[in-house]
Amino acid sequence: MLFNSLEFGIFFSTVFVLYFSIPKKYRWVLVLFSSYFFYMSWKAEYAVLIAGSTLVAYVTALGMAGEKRRAVRRALLSVSILFNLGVLFFFKYANFFSESVQSLLQSVNVFTALPELEVLLPVGISFYTFQTLAYSIDVYRGEREPERHLGHLALYVSFFPQLVAGPIERAGHLLPQLKALGGFDYDRVVSGLRLMLWGLFKKMFIADRLGVYVDQVFAEPGRHTGLTVAVALYFFAFQIYCDFSGYTDIARGAGRVFGIDLFENFRNPYFAKGIRDFWRRWHITLSLWFRDYVYIPLGGSRHGSGHHAFNLLVVFVVCGLWHGASWTFVVWGIYHGTFIIFETWAGGFLEAVARGLGLARLPRVRSAIAIILTFHVTCLGWLLFRAASFDDVGVLLSNLTVLGDGRLVIDGGLLAYQMVIAVASIGLVVVIDALKESGVGLERLTVTPIWVRWPAYFAAVFAILMMPGGEGVKAFIYFQF
Repeated sequence: MLFNSLEFGIFFSTVFVLYFSIPKKYRWVLVLFSSYFFYMSWKAEYAVLIAGSTLVAYVTALGMAGEKRRAVRRALLSVSILFNLGVLFFFKYANFFSESVQSLLQSVNVFTALPELEVLLPVGISFYTFQTLAYSIDVYRGEREPERHLGHLALYVSFFPQLVAGPIERAGHLLPQLKALGGFDYDRVVSGLRLMLWGLFKKMFIADRLGVYVDQVFAEPGRHTGLTVAVALYFFAFQIYCDFSGYTDIARGAGRVFGIDLFENFRNPYFAKGIRDFWRRWHITLSLWFRDYVYIPLGGSRHGSGHHAFNLLVVFVVCGLWHGASWTFVVWGIYHGTFIIFETWAGGFLEAVARGLGLARLPRVRSAIAIILTFHVTCLGWLLFRAASFDDVGVLLSNLTVLGDGRLVIDGGLLAYQMVIAVASIGLVVVIDALKESGVGLERLTVTPIWVRWPAYFAAVFAILMMPGGEGVKAFIYFQF
């Protein structure tokens, strides 16, 4: 059941009506039941996985809370970690490692056929696994008490707005809100629906439209050169941003309707002035998760610059693997980690480049150059993220430098007027993010005249319904992770 489907519209409307129709003390039961129904709409059997993850976290956390011996507490934490990571490895990485080992053996003339699992990746498993692990580790560290109400913990793990693709919540932030589900608040409901509408617009009108062109170019990289490849790369940068941030806006909006404030996951990432700054703005909850549960335990920036660099690379290798079971994702992670190491040593690598252009006395110009440089470094990284293989990466990089006749190839993709709409849509996103960067957000609509607000709402709805980017309902990109 996709957020951008008619089925979800019916589902959400039904839950909304029932939620505000029943007594407050039963609302958590309704939301928990609805969350499992939502998850089971993909593959009902996989509900066992999320239930198992919840139960293991519940039992081990209670055991840790009543145990003073550190060795026993550590053993209980290990059970939770091994169970959750074991399930994640089996479904997401088993075939990847099997294929990698097989390729390695073949490189030394050892030919053998390792088994390949035919399993469907459970949707959202990377997200709810990290959420459950965060809870277990926080209890082990003594940073929070274990949740003694199994139903509330189950709701924390499975809350349907953010179950499939985040934000990755922390128990200390989400659990108290789920325990205090409140009544109807008109302003909150309207604010939530407005955010959901903006998320749907970004996904269906912008991201899906850009995806038509991007898919065409990346499906046959050898056919396209120069300007066509460059446009596809720029388009993908905004496709993945509008797709993922669109999901997050819908999730946050849906949560807000029910009185839940979910973490902000994006903060105008393409206005970052360096790769480190980019990761403070892009998929914020994942960045914070890796900081708190991988980077700091490894030693962080302590023990010298060499150890610090090693810790950063480990984090970004794991980050790359988290995104996908492919070596292209691993290299994508190393790519970002390497730039952050350079930035750390240079005191802001990309800003240092801007200063090197003789613009030290022009801070606004220097900032603009740093933003442009960061955006293009990020775009080049997206090539690794989107390409199907290293061979495709090589072909696209090679073809990117071929100017040809300078024409833009569109055949079989977007028509000329659709290209204009796509570019204009990107411009709209940039303008809105620029306004948000200066402190003007969507909530500004609440103080605009009704004759401005409602035409804007109707225009967004009309664009979503009448001008889709392609045929059928398209899944969100991060569902595959």
